[in-house]
Amino acid sequence: MTNKRNDLGHLTVLISGASVAGPALALNLARYGARVTVVEKAPALRGGGFAVDFRGHVHREVLTGMGIWDEIHARQTHMGRQIVVDAAGSPKVDLPSEMMSGDVEIFRGELAKIMYERTEDRVEYVFDDSIASLTDTSDGVDVTFDSGPSRRFDLVIGADGLHSHTRSLVFGDESRYLRFFDHYVAGFEVPNHLGLDRTGRVYSEPGRAIALGNYDGDPDRAGALLVFRSERLSYDRRDVAAQKRILAERFAGMGWEGPNVLKALEAADDLYFDAIAQIHVDRLTRGRVALLGDAGYGATMGGMGTGVAVVGAYVLAGELALAGGDHRAAFAAYESRIRDFAKGCQKTSGNAGPFFAPATERRIRSRDRMYRLLASRPMAAFFKRITEKSATNIKLPEYPG
Repeated sequence: MTNKRNDLGHLTVLISGASVAGPALALNLARYGARVTVVEKAPALRGGGFAVDFRGHVHREVLTGMGIWDEIHARQTHMGRQIVVDAAGSPKVDLPSEMMSGDVEIFRGELAKIMYERTEDRVEYVFDDSIASLTDTSDGVDVTFDSGPSRRFDLVIGADGLHSHTRSLVFGDESRYLRFFDHYVAGFEVPNHLGLDRTGRVYSEPGRAIALGNYDGDPDRAGALLVFRSERLSYDRRDVAAQKRILAERFAGMGWEGPNVLKALEAADDLYFDAIAQIHVDRLTRGRVALLGDAGYGATMGGMGTGVAVVGAYVLAGELALAGGDHRAAFAAYESRIRDFAKGCQKTSGNAGPFFAPATERRIRSRDRMYRLLASRPMAAFFKRITEKSATNIKLPEYPG
């Protein structure tokens, strides 16, 4: 239970974004009594999405403190092995589930739903709207919304993803902060032609790869993940047809399940397409505005972004409680505690593109040899320690509550 000093009942906080980081912060702030509003441009809470995993004692401590550790396990994917295959579909490398799925894995949409369900009676959620402008003053932040009415909040938190609108309004254009890693990634639902049951397959050719996985046991559907090496592309992020054309061109003539995947792409209505990139900002806070999760230290894939976002939300709320709502002290402590931790996790994501889509046949063979070694029983414990190193490289204070 929080004491009077740690009670944030006097604090009004606007959070932009209701993916994972936003609801995670809302849940943590609500524990301290803060008056929280979450604004989300989508018309409703987004379901589905990629599966995300948690690993190591820090993630467990945070999720337990938030009261959702057991619920995550109840809704986990139970994903099994992922197998690297050749063009004929024959196994080359067998990757055990803990290598790819951590200690526990859950769909991003299910995780968001858990946190939303825990907060919907205490937090104001505003869907189908977004921030239009921010004016930071000595007494608060004046916010106008696309819907029209303006409001004042004590603090504003940008938790609106890699392409954060809040960040662009307060910290400047995205081009100043985004680092491109020479690869693109796409994901969408496909028919489960291979009859996968909570298992996955990965097939690579030089500079491109297709991964197929069934995470929920549904015999009729699977998820496709496409990765390809490329120079920086110019395209409209809202033009889905143009993104499909890019993928069709890049994966033309792809072996294994390539033709079936491209056929499914034509009908897909859930396409995700983006560069494999990271966000690096000079500061995570400015005045009464702070960045959380992918908006401040994001990586498209491979950087444990969900774990970092949830830890960041736990720390930011905890520091505000310790400081009695004094945002200057809390923001400084949050930045000091999270920055190196987030950077360490980001380092692992630079390898995501080359892991799936090595540039040459020689590098594909080298990758397969390395992962065959790491997947062997004598090396399993060593690999587990390596994968958990970044996720556990932070010392958490004993926060109230």
